Amino acid sequence: MNRARQKGIALILTLILLFVLSVMAVSLMFISQTETWSSLNYRLTSQVRDGAEAGINSAASFIVNPNTYTEPGGAGDPTTAYGTAVSPVTYGGNPVTLSAMSSQPSYYPVSSVQTAFNTSGAGKGSITAGNTTINYNTYATLLSMPQTFKPFGSTSNTTVQTWKIVSEGSISTVRNAKVQVSAILEQHRTPTFNYAAFATSAGCGALNFGGGGHTNSYDSTAALVGGLPASSNSFGNVGTNGNLTTGGSGTTINGTLSTPNTGVGTCSAGNVDAWSGSTGTVTGGLVKLPQTVVYPVPTIPPAGTVDITSNSSCPSVALMVTAGGTCTAGSIMTLAPAIANGTMSLHTLSLTGNVDLHLAAGTYNIDSLTETGQTALVLDSVPVTLNVTGSGGGTVVKLTGGGLTNTTGNFDPTTFQIFYAGTGTVSLMGGAQAVGLVYAPNASYSFTGGANWYGAVIGAQMTDMGGAAIHYDRRLQNEDFTVGPWMLDSFTWKKY
Repeated sequence: MNRARQKGIALILTLILLFVLSVMAVSLMFISQTETWSSLNYRLTSQVRDGAEAGINSAASFIVNPNTYTEPGGAGDPTTAYGTAVSPVTYGGNPVTLSAMSSQPSYYPVSSVQTAFNTSGAGKGSITAGNTTINYNTYATLLSMPQTFKPFGSTSNTTVQTWKIVSEGSISTVRNAKVQVSAILEQHRTPTFNYAAFATSAGCGALNFGGGGHTNSYDSTAALVGGLPASSNSFGNVGTNGNLTTGGSGTTINGTLSTPNTGVGTCSAGNVDAWSGSTGTVTGGLVKLPQTVVYPVPTIPPAGTVDITSNSSCPSVALMVTAGGTCTAGSIMTLAPAIANGTMSLHTLSLTGNVDLHLAAGTYNIDSLTETGQTALVLDSVPVTLNVTGSGGGTVVKLTGGGLTNTTGNFDPTTFQIFYAGTGTVSLMGGAQAVGLVYAPNASYSFTGGANWYGAVIGAQMTDMGGAAIHYDRRLQNEDFTVGPWMLDSFTWKKY
């Protein structure tokens, strides 16, 4: 009897154990299936988000490319027709939108731009991930267009804009997936001359300071001390897309060095660092740029055909009258714009010997300017602008004789500006009153002599091995603007 009961209990316990094991097995199967579906969902979500981000980048590339996107302000599309006091910007009462989504209305004043957005792959397209095809559809809304202005060195107006781009990525398989990503594409109006000196070259020695050369800053609106601005050992910032090389006792950048590169060491073509050199000081340290800085190439009017060459005596009076100037034989040659709009067009200006060139306020369109020996370039009145074509290459501006003198006592660097679009050389010598801006983003430029330059310079490569000082006018932070680079930021996303 007891044995029979014991056998019955064992059977019951065995059945209970089998049931428990069966439940555990089924649970493990469900957990395994859940993990599988979870992994699949995660993979699909990641893939479809990548597809949506591809749509963001495609739409952004379309907008920043002048060959595909026509910004407002062109013929038949004046910026005054846009409602810029609201966000989004409107045109004819409708929000300005580029869209490839059926659920999102599209309205852009230039129909060819809207058509290109839909057909070029910017508004809609697909990418492949393994055996999976990911589709994306995008739309972009113009949020703001606050300013229309003429960038420094340009002859035409442009706008700064902020766009919101929304992209939906989707996958249609056994399990569908859909993700929406949004981002802000924007550009800003930025000061052209943020630095005492900037070199656009991405290589080693793009900026080269030596011989005690240094930078600092001043304020051109402040009172002069002893006839000169009071300098401060700060804000003499420099920048480059490449490397700064310093050498020589006393060589000091009284400010920061900005570059996309990092590290201090020995620069090489395959390893461009931020700063190299056995001596020299950068008081403000290094600032890493998020991307290279691109300066628009200036628009240079054509030069004239009149050549003026002088050594011990001035050119003939007849020639000077034709060119719009006067001559004091053996000492001073004076030019003043004598044609409409205060502009004079010449070809070459070559000065040697003891003849100084005096310029009156105006714009001078020239091919090249050479001043050597005991000569000097003297500004009798300002502002003076030199537009240099430099058709022959080589050294297109050479002010290495008596240098540059501004007799007006004005230390505002915008009163003397040199524009050059080519790849030649600009050679400068400072002086007690050498004041000006050099905007030659593709050129090599150099300073010789241990003198002063009040203002700022932009070029491809810069060498200051003569101990010259570049004094940056802090007022340049608030004038002479250009359009900054487009930037994508403020990414957000959500899953459906």
